[in-house]
Amino acid sequence: MNRSLDLLKCRPEITSALFFDSMSDDERFQNATLRPVIKLQNDLFVAVFRNYVNKHKNVFYDLSIEKQMDYIDNAIHKDMKFRNSLKGMVIGQFTVEEYAFYITNSSALNKRMMNIVKERLFDNIQVLQKPEVLKAI
Repeated sequence: MNRSLDLLKCRPEITSALFFDSMSDDERFQNATLRPVIKLQNDLFVAVFRNYVNKHKNVFYDLSIEKQMDYIDNAIHKDMKFRNSLKGMVIGQFTVEEYAFYITNSSALNKRMMNIVKERLFDNIQVLQKPEVLKAI
């Protein structure tokens, strides 16, 4: 079994991802690795965030959409335990070669990674409503 090939095969293709010679290595890594991995893990991120909300007394559900977005932003940027858990879900999908690149500039890549995860959760805000609210729709 070849772990790297298996990981690459199961990732979704992102047809909108563009590549240019003038791109930075970080931007190329973002489009070639981070975006596909984060898209692959989307359903897991939703489930993990629901669990996070549940563990924090479900206050998220009583907030306006704008405040829910602030809540997501704060959870990702201020709760280090949660943030590290999200990072682990992404990094665990890297090939050894991708990980070798990642550790050369992990700080900047973590910032890109968390911003993409945050945008994914924003895009799923409808799915993140109270379960009984969804049934009524």
